[in-house]
Amino acid sequence: MVAGEASGDLLAGLLLSGLRERWPGLPSAGIGGPKMAAHGFEAWWPYEKLAVNGFVEVLRHYRELSGIRTQLGDRLLADPPNLFIGVDAPDFNLGLEARLKAGGVKSVHFVSPSIWAWRGKRIHKIHQSVDHMLCLFPFEPEIYERAGIPASYVGHPLADKIPLIPPRGAARQALGLKDSDTVVGVLPGSRRSEITYIGPAFLQTVALLARQRPELRFVLPMAPGRRAMIEPLVAEHAPDAPLTLVDGRSHEVLAACDVTLIASGTATLEAALFKTPMVIAYRLNTLNWLLMRNMGYLPWIGLPNILAREFLVPERIQHDANPEQLARDVLDWLDHPAKADAVRQRFTEMHHLLKRDTARCASDAIAQVLEAR
Repeated sequence: MVAGEASGDLLAGLLLSGLRERWPGLPSAGIGGPKMAAHGFEAWWPYEKLAVNGFVEVLRHYRELSGIRTQLGDRLLADPPNLFIGVDAPDFNLGLEARLKAGGVKSVHFVSPSIWAWRGKRIHKIHQSVDHMLCLFPFEPEIYERAGIPASYVGHPLADKIPLIPPRGAARQALGLKDSDTVVGVLPGSRRSEITYIGPAFLQTVALLARQRPELRFVLPMAPGRRAMIEPLVAEHAPDAPLTLVDGRSHEVLAACDVTLIASGTATLEAALFKTPMVIAYRLNTLNWLLMRNMGYLPWIGLPNILAREFLVPERIQHDANPEQLARDVLDWLDHPAKADAVRQRFTEMHHLLKRDTARCASDAIAQVLEAR
């Protein structure tokens, strides 16, 4: 298995729980993180090695990433596994899967690349690389079946893991927050590039909100190994704000907060499953933004909005993701409780749609691939 960032490690860990229930003692190895290790996974490289984002950052790390992929491919072809599972990270995994498939190793890809949102021509690469696609969203399998790629809708594992009714009180107690506190979750992403480009704007927003509403409390969950990056940003941009930094615990933060300021990505779906009103934002290296801004097919970037096919929650990208605008968006949720309640109801409907016992559905599909070996 290969997972390339914190969200992939989380998804892979949930998948591994189902695989090991079906096949107790199942050995697994490759590239991953602590969520996977909790299910017996042996990480030959940590997922942080792959956690880069955008064309420019990938180019900077290309030699190292290419070397890791070559070494991993050599190792797997020399001692072939029964199955390779690439978890997200399509730019890394699809090339590896193509090489493995050519060498006779079956490959399953878990989490469809967003070909319905941008870079749709990747479906040809997927056809060359993947024996079976496991889809998290109900509209995806038809796209692959039209291209002759076997695919299964397995629901989203987070919808199984996250309770339909969020444990708000318990989460607040665990984080040392009062029931009466008004809490803003701050999630600037887990990748280095995300923290670099999004972190300052988010923390400036925290400082602005703290001046405007001194009663607000802020909590920022940090991905493993990111404290050394985040603490200097806090000292520079929000030194006096009532901001609590916690290691990991993003689910507790999302359960506890009244609204979250959040970077676009898997975390936005987690926020929706916790029924948390949100403001989605994203900032990139300027060159990456110029290259990518006209490549999308949809008007939305946030997963909750894509699933709803409308702007349920605000999205602020690049220059629009400035502290003044983000602060207005956060306060709009806090000042209009009826609007917040309505979006929570939509998130509940979304949760029911995605709740499918993903670990079992995925292991069923994987069993069929193995039987066809």
